[in-house]
Amino acid sequence: MKRNAYNLTASVLTASLLGTLAVPSIAHAELSANIGAVSNYMFRGLTQTEGASAIQGGVDYEDASGLYAGTWVSTIDFGDEATHELDLYFGFAGDVEGIAYDVGYIYYAYTDAPDNIDFGEIYGEIGLGNFAVGIAYTAHSENQDNVFDEGDIYYYGSASLPLADDFSASFTVGYYDFDVDGKAGFEDASYVHYSASLAKDASELGEFSLNVDYADISKSDSPFGSPRADKPQVWVGWTKSF
Repeated sequence: MKRNAYNLTASVLTASLLGTLAVPSIAHAELSANIGAVSNYMFRGLTQTEGASAIQGGVDYEDASGLYAGTWVSTIDFGDEATHELDLYFGFAGDVEGIAYDVGYIYYAYTDAPDNIDFGEIYGEIGLGNFAVGIAYTAHSENQDNVFDEGDIYYYGSASLPLADDFSASFTVGYYDFDVDGKAGFEDASYVHYSASLAKDASELGEFSLNVDYADISKSDSPFGSPRADKPQVWVGWTKSF
């Protein structure tokens, strides 16, 4: 699953990431992979595929110390020549007296986009029981004087609830605070979004989910205005880990 805080989601980065750290024992390291398909790739309330389906997958490394690193890729459609998103991330996660924490860095790369629109975030999350709050700060970006530029901050809170028969429900409320908000051409760029998911763990068959996303964006708002922008987005997904 994509790390980022959203979700948050071993990789080829492992060797370089461990270059300045104590190399963990192989017996305590875990390498995993995941694949998935969604009917609509949603990122913080916004479609990344113009409402179309996407294929996704990644590889993760996690050590017992709490160190992790990974990579994740998805098909996209921005209405130009860009076809995929590649995420690279690393961080450290653990818990202190029942309070879970996760801090790290994630780089979003769009290697075949006509323009360089890559950006990187520093993120952190704190969780207690079924509840979590987090923040992601855009530390650097190629999107100069635009949305997804340095200084943007994303805040969120989430809750998860295990249900009977291997079902689970989750809910997220997020707020994207864009640094260009209020400047010419970017009035009302910042927005609130809501998402809910009902998932079923089907064991060897993977996990299936029914999801709803809604972003509080009017059709006229720049730069996200579109006929789909202010409507709830209902989509289904499937993931399987190895």
